[in-house]
Amino acid sequence: MNISRRTFGMLTAGAAAAGLLSAPGLSRAAAKVKLRYGTAFPASHPGVIRITEAAKAIATRSEGAIELHVYPNSQLGGEADMFTQVRGGALDLMSTSGVNQTVVPVASINAVAFAFPTYDHVWKAMDGELGDHVRKAFLDAGLFVFPKMLDNGYRNITTGAKPIAAPQDLNGMKIRVPGNQLWVTLFQTLGAAPTPLNFGELYAALQTHVVDGQENPLALIQSSKLYEVQKYIALTGHIWDGHHIFCNNRRWQAIPSEMRTIIQEELTTAAVNERADVKELNEKAMVDIKATGVEFNKVETAPFRDALAKAGFYSKWKESFGAEAWGLLEKDVGTL
Repeated sequence: MNISRRTFGMLTAGAAAAGLLSAPGLSRAAAKVKLRYGTAFPASHPGVIRITEAAKAIATRSEGAIELHVYPNSQLGGEADMFTQVRGGALDLMSTSGVNQTVVPVASINAVAFAFPTYDHVWKAMDGELGDHVRKAFLDAGLFVFPKMLDNGYRNITTGAKPIAAPQDLNGMKIRVPGNQLWVTLFQTLGAAPTPLNFGELYAALQTHVVDGQENPLALIQSSKLYEVQKYIALTGHIWDGHHIFCNNRRWQAIPSEMRTIIQEELTTAAVNERADVKELNEKAMVDIKATGVEFNKVETAPFRDALAKAGFYSKWKESFGAEAWGLLEKDVGTL
């Protein structure tokens, strides 16, 4: 039940005795809001730790009127499955990066290879006009997207048999990618054999050599222990990857506005804190992973970008994303 300020003032004196008020702006008479949040991130990843903290803060601020239950490590299904569940209303919230491309194609624009030189470029774009453009596209598809993305970090290539130092090293390599056409065409253009797999299947696929390598940010490589089944990490930083947090919009609009304010504020705080965590974790992860015997090499990115440009990768995706979105991207990162 929504209570206006005027009505709130009139009811305050008698409400406590009647057991109506549980927190400022929230009514005990209203049914509890119980929400489920799914993610592929493992429980040790900052993208789970900070959302779990937010869930506790939401419960405290609402005096128990809002319960947010977090399900990490693909407990509720792969990312594509969870995305379908959120669209249909069976799941309330989730975070994901690129599996939504067929429904919200422009949502993958942050994954244009080598587009963001630094985090300053990332947040200027994704917290700004480009991010607003993407969030509007989600809303048009029936999904409310929270204003701040989670950072999944710059993605790097890991391999088991040989290091990657130049584009030709990818020739014929079976590399796991998310189920996203942008990822697939990126590695096809560079001569690899991209293999879409759910993240939950990745460790076993590397261990059994179903795929030769994969690409993910260092924080996720560490928290998922992928370094246990890989020997080399090439610091390509080829894609900056972020996770949108979103909710079925019908479900979101059905939540009382005072509750929505609490949820949005706490998930925004969680996302900002998670970004700082990932930056620190990536720096530490390199040291820790090196200590296990995994070999790192820094990659010169210009040959990769040149190969993509000559093969028409950027022109193809400019046409696919549209002039408006591409223009907003280049406004913040420069000409691609």
